[in-house]
Amino acid sequence: MVLETERLFLRHLTPDDDAFILELLNEPGFLENIGDRKVRTLEDARRYVADGPAASYVQNGFGLWWVGLKATAEPVGICGLIKRDVLDHPDIGYAFLARFSGRGFASEAAAAVLAYGRKALGLSRIVAITKPDNDGSIRVLEKIGLRYEGMVTLSDHGGDSRYFISDV
Repeated sequence: MVLETERLFLRHLTPDDDAFILELLNEPGFLENIGDRKVRTLEDARRYVADGPAASYVQNGFGLWWVGLKATAEPVGICGLIKRDVLDHPDIGYAFLARFSGRGFASEAAAAVLAYGRKALGLSRIVAITKPDNDGSIRVLEKIGLRYEGMVTLSDHGGDSRYFISDV
């Protein structure tokens, strides 16, 4: 386990999370707000975990983590820190299954990840990007204390994005 909150725990993603990743990455909200990662099979999902989050754990010491309910160990989403070549600082990222929306899980997990980045990893600045019309994500970022800095255009993020920052 990497982190624990009142209702959630976060851990490294593993190849055994393939069915959950397949479901999450093909939800309409994920496809619309984050993008199509071309994950269509369990094998694709295992490859996504290996080439993305698992590789980031080794390379950066952080990545996207599996988020589950403490009460049932049921997966609800992913949340963590990402180091993109196109951004100067790590950014916080998250995605949650639609059936768990509206319960505050994204804010709870993102706040814990932000605190972990500051305290455990010593990061002085953590940023975030989101599609300009992703109101739910914007509310989460504002709730955890990030502030809107302006618009950015990132080659790997499908056009304009709102850019948020957090300083220690």
